[in-house]
Amino acid sequence: MIGTGRCRRGHARYRAVRRPTSGACALSGRLDADLWGLAGSLDRSPIGTCFTGMVPTSEDVPPTESPIHTELRRAPSLVVVNTGNGKGKSTAAFGIALRALGRGWKVRVIQFVKSGDWKTGEEEMLTRLGAEWWSAGDGFTWDSTDMESSKQLAIVAWQSAAETLRTGSHELLVLDEITYPMTWAWINTAEVVEAITNRAPTVSVVLTGRDAPAALEDIADTVTTMADTKHAYNAGIAAKRGIDY
Repeated sequence: MIGTGRCRRGHARYRAVRRPTSGACALSGRLDADLWGLAGSLDRSPIGTCFTGMVPTSEDVPPTESPIHTELRRAPSLVVVNTGNGKGKSTAAFGIALRALGRGWKVRVIQFVKSGDWKTGEEEMLTRLGAEWWSAGDGFTWDSTDMESSKQLAIVAWQSAAETLRTGSHELLVLDEITYPMTWAWINTAEVVEAITNRAPTVSVVLTGRDAPAALEDIADTVTTMADTKHAYNAGIAAKRGIDY
């Protein structure tokens, strides 16, 4: 075996079995000559590139044994937490909301930071489809002229959310950005955890925001941590309509 590598475009890892006849990935057509910095064939040309003539290593062979559990139970509802510093926490939550609406569920969205002045594509579309939407905050905290008032807005939003959890009036409750007032101690984490734990059995809950408290993750059925691998904002690119809002 000469060497291994992966095409920069993300195509499968390959094992070189003969000298390359092309330095380009057969799938992307892109030249990936310095992939993994692996050089050392007879004429010192790079190896490990993705092209016709390379064969997959064992780790890239399609699985033939099912990973599915043989015994699965149905839960009346689920708790999902989307956290981490990367983009996509709210986006993923609204995807679940769209799916729930497609199943005929009653859906309620409460946003703890964004204000009603923000007009977003997700609110426009989901409310058209029947979701109840409340942007209960007053925007970024650094723009707040009265932090105590901002805190009270979060408290009122949580009281309303707790009532939805108790009564089971909706089958899906999205608590967008709730981890921030929890982190700032505007709303009590133990109270949130207790309300979710003792909620009406048919209410599924999706909670979003960075730095989700450990106690919240402990009661969740699914926790996803979004990684900030790369973000357009860090390259000086403004948020784009249709992509970011």
